[in-house]
Amino acid sequence: MHADITPGRNPYDVDLGPNDANYVPLSPLSFIRRTASVYPDRTAVIHGNLRRTWAQTYERCRRLASALAQRGIGRGDTVAIMAPNIPEFVEAHFGVPMTGAVLNCLNTRLDAEALAFILAHGEAKVLITDREFSPVITQALARLERKPFVIDIDDALAAGGERIGQTTYEDFIKVGDPDYAYRLPRNEWDAIALNYTSGTTGDPKGVVYHHRGAYLNALGNALAWGMPHFPVYLWTLPMFHCNGWCFPWTVTAMAGTHVCLRKVEAAAIFAALAEHGVTHLCGAPIVMATMINAPAAHKRKFTQKVSMMTAGASPPAAVLERMEALGIDVIHVYGLTEVYGPSVVCAWHPEWDALPSETKASLKARQGVVYPVEEDMMVADPATLAPVPRDGRTLGEIFLRGNIVMKGYLKNAATTRKSFEGGWFHTGDLAVRYDNGYVEIKDRSKDIIISGGENISSIEVEGVLYKHPAVQAAAVVAKADEKWGETPCAFVELKPGAQASAQEMIDWCRRHLAHFKCPRHVVFAELPKTSTGKIQKFVLRERARTA
Repeated sequence: MHADITPGRNPYDVDLGPNDANYVPLSPLSFIRRTASVYPDRTAVIHGNLRRTWAQTYERCRRLASALAQRGIGRGDTVAIMAPNIPEFVEAHFGVPMTGAVLNCLNTRLDAEALAFILAHGEAKVLITDREFSPVITQALARLERKPFVIDIDDALAAGGERIGQTTYEDFIKVGDPDYAYRLPRNEWDAIALNYTSGTTGDPKGVVYHHRGAYLNALGNALAWGMPHFPVYLWTLPMFHCNGWCFPWTVTAMAGTHVCLRKVEAAAIFAALAEHGVTHLCGAPIVMATMINAPAAHKRKFTQKVSMMTAGASPPAAVLERMEALGIDVIHVYGLTEVYGPSVVCAWHPEWDALPSETKASLKARQGVVYPVEEDMMVADPATLAPVPRDGRTLGEIFLRGNIVMKGYLKNAATTRKSFEGGWFHTGDLAVRYDNGYVEIKDRSKDIIISGGENISSIEVEGVLYKHPAVQAAAVVAKADEKWGETPCAFVELKPGAQASAQEMIDWCRRHLAHFKCPRHVVFAELPKTSTGKIQKFVLRERARTA
């Protein structure tokens, strides 16, 4: 008998559809179940004198999920958290999505107005907040018409603050079921996290992540970094940054240890390296500066190999050499909130090790190539999407495409569509591409300033300066800073006859902005303009170098 060879009929599709046995939605929730099952007694979390195993941590995550579910939290609801890098933050990355809800990590550096906007826009039904941040959270809550249920984290290592919630975190999870039967998402496209970015204006935009992307980028981190099983990871990168660049899920997948750190201080970093055997850490250039410039009394010797992942401004050769002298190898990555944190890496070639230090630093300064879990990247003309030559000179915009690109911006369909025009995510960053495919950022097309890993909108700072009664015109650009990578430098043109000091301008900004957004340098001068009156920021960037 001859087989059916009906034209157009694909035999690989007949009776071979997905079912419960061969298809499970991708979710990082799968990581903690496996790790707690396979390595129940390994240390999951270190926080001061606190130690918890993976079995204990998994139980606490399920208790959190159960308690939230008892309050009616479920699929599509938002649970916000305001906390430093502490165990409860790790638990929230699993306990919240176990209910089907979405985790909204709040930037601890924001002011009350910005926090109130985020809580309202994201429609947070529950807010978990560390008592150290009670002053600003109290102010933010006072601005809300609909207030979330507030849970206090009463951390023994917190400095000051009051309990302002209806219950404490420990009391809340105490009523939760340690065997809570959570489910994976119905669809891996379901939202898992909501992260707000100032983007290129002062208005925060809510970036939505899905379970699939979080799962893939968590594994992508391990692949791109060559991270082995059982890493000891030091939390110097804020967990509110793109869900800690997905490392709460990465470290868990690799059965590692989360070493928590409330504050990024040199003594605490070196103590963790020496006492806990830390093998991996992430952070902006400011973290490297903190370590390099630490007093001799704070530096501790350690024998293990340590690797650090950094993003933002490229590390100068001198900084890389000093980090290597400390025994720390640096890997450079690039990403945005919209792509789950790092999605491009300066993939290192072993033969480059023999090159002179200046040449190696030049290579490490390149943002690199896409993660194994990202599909594609191009540098192209932003208007035509025509790729630029791979000559290391021609500027174009970086475009990304793949499974670790956000779902889109919450309640902002127009901006979402614009960001995805042409089938690519438009980063807004200008770069060149070399003949080997590596990219290197040369400028930010919309003048974002990255200070200590934080995005600062020059437009937002300028808006505050323009409100000063003595200011006629203002422009803000990035100024290189050894500690922060970049800081805002303000150029101010005063009204005729008006007088003001640089400190007055800085104080004015501090009254209206989060302090990290405020300029550290103010230059009074007539602003250079084009014939149509547009301020020439490229001229000001040159002036800022010597300001």
